[in-house]
Amino acid sequence: MRPNPWSAELYRRALRFAAEAHKAQHVPGSDRPYVTHPVEVAAELTAALFVEPVEHPDLAVLCALLHDTVEDTDATVETIAAIFGEPVARGVAALSKDPALAKEERMADSLRRIRQEPREVWMVKLADRVVNLAEPPSYWPQDKVRAYRAEAVVIAAALGEASAALSTRLRAKIDAYGRFVTG
Repeated sequence: MRPNPWSAELYRRALRFAAEAHKAQHVPGSDRPYVTHPVEVAAELTAALFVEPVEHPDLAVLCALLHDTVEDTDATVETIAAIFGEPVARGVAALSKDPALAKEERMADSLRRIRQEPREVWMVKLADRVVNLAEPPSYWPQDKVRAYRAEAVVIAAALGEASAALSTRLRAKIDAYGRFVTG
């Protein structure tokens, strides 16, 4: 049996940090605690890591668990760096959209910054979009549903080379998400 390629202790520390940071949040349109989202992203990522080992599995797993803390909570890149190290902080920062930019520029900027990071960070973004391509909230207008799917195609094209497993999962989710696109 193959040993676990990442540190269980670091995983627990990151999960506790994410749970505390997101404690007052819920998944939009539901009553589920938001922390379930980064756990789902980490699950997608760790499944890929078993078929596609990487040089820095802890970086991948920690970024998966922490990827929304800077963007969506009061946590800072500096705090992430102090607790989890600079590589994790850089990865989380790259995965966070820059609110100072116009909304239509944010994804391209984030993808550019992600591509400057190790492959493990790319994989987190792929896993994140796999998880996010579930049924869209009922209150989303069709133009947002179409745009979200189109954005997933851009992500797959920009980062797919990082992981054949996650790229395949993402492309399948993009195809399946088409059932929510009408008109």
